[in-house]
Amino acid sequence: MIKLKIKLAFFNLLSKLVFTALFLIFMPYIVERINLRQVDKDLIQKREQVIDLISEVGIEPFIASDSTDTFGSYNILKEEFVSLERFDIEEDWNFIEVTSRLIEDEEIEYRVLNYSFLVDGQKYLLEVGKSLDSILFARKNITRVILLFLIFIIIITLLTDLQYNHFLLRPLDKITGKLKGIANPSLFDKTAVKTNTSDFYHLDHALRELMEHIDELFKKEKEITVNISHELLTPVSVLRSKLENLLLREDIESDMSVKIEESLKTLHRLQSLVNSLLLIARIESHQFLREEIFYISDVLKEIVEEINPIADDKGVLLTEDFHQDMQYKQANRSLIFSMFYNIVNNAVKNTQSGGEVILKSAFQQGNFTVTIADNGRGMTEAQLSTLFSRFRTRIDQNEDGTGIGLAIAKTIADFHKITVSVTSEAEKGTIFSFIFPEIS
Repeated sequence: MIKLKIKLAFFNLLSKLVFTALFLIFMPYIVERINLRQVDKDLIQKREQVIDLISEVGIEPFIASDSTDTFGSYNILKEEFVSLERFDIEEDWNFIEVTSRLIEDEEIEYRVLNYSFLVDGQKYLLEVGKSLDSILFARKNITRVILLFLIFIIIITLLTDLQYNHFLLRPLDKITGKLKGIANPSLFDKTAVKTNTSDFYHLDHALRELMEHIDELFKKEKEITVNISHELLTPVSVLRSKLENLLLREDIESDMSVKIEESLKTLHRLQSLVNSLLLIARIESHQFLREEIFYISDVLKEIVEEINPIADDKGVLLTEDFHQDMQYKQANRSLIFSMFYNIVNNAVKNTQSGGEVILKSAFQQGNFTVTIADNGRGMTEAQLSTLFSRFRTRIDQNEDGTGIGLAIAKTIADFHKITVSVTSEAEKGTIFSFIFPEIS
């Protein structure tokens, strides 16, 4: 994923490169026109200088009556020349052309200004020329300077765009930073982000209002859950007590006894469900302390010892591979026990006879990780999508349980900031990974 500021900077860079490419396509023509215009301007300027000089000193110093009727002057590198001669054609000349001249047995191409004028009734032709090689050399220099300037401008604008985008989007970074790692709306930082951009201001304001509203709804939901759970426990306990007293009566019929026992099982599941909901509500409202220090392997070994009889009866092998251990600080041991217990117990339940459940612990990429893997029935993609949802994780509707054990495990993991990941494949097994936060 690319950050917005980088995308904006690269878009600006791409747009500049497109315009630069178009400019480079037309640059030879533009540079040539500018260069030729400048050359023609220089030729005209030198023509005026020669005419002014003739006006001051006369034509005789250049062409005497007994001379060859011509005058020529070339610089030492033959890049420029000035020629003056008598001219017998009646029409007036004032134009620029490209023509070749033979100078000291060397043919050189020049851009020549031809200009005719009258002095004492005699017409003369003035030619001022500049070699094409020097013109091409000047054009190359101009092109090189323009290219270097374009590259410099592109680099400078890219750096300034990155800095400006960073400055401009800083409020957005702060807003997204407040949203990262928020598992509970009550933990959201409700401090207003300082910005003079109206879009970011309205976004931050809307998010703060949304989080406050969600937090209020969560609190109401927890309050309702707790109240209903407490209200249910009393009549459930009363009914349970009455049914148990009925079973103690000697005159009760056998078929009635069976129905009462079935009712007691139903009440037991209801009571477990209520207690589970209360547990989740208490965890989410942070009513549990995290002040204990213990080793993770001790908890896992205790769970294996407790579930082993169940696994043996079912013919499932429980395997320990505690390669490394971690002393967990600032945690609640009973909650961590419940978290792992629910997962291991589910793994045993969903593994057929002859299967295996493996518990591993080790450091991976700097984080302590516990994996619980089985080769049981596994889960489909649809089941994985609702894995931690309450009342929706039971595979067999006829099995015992409330369907809320995985939801409790996920709630405990979130409470301890433990990351949970699950991979599963139908009829091949499931792997739960618990990644603990870094030890501070």
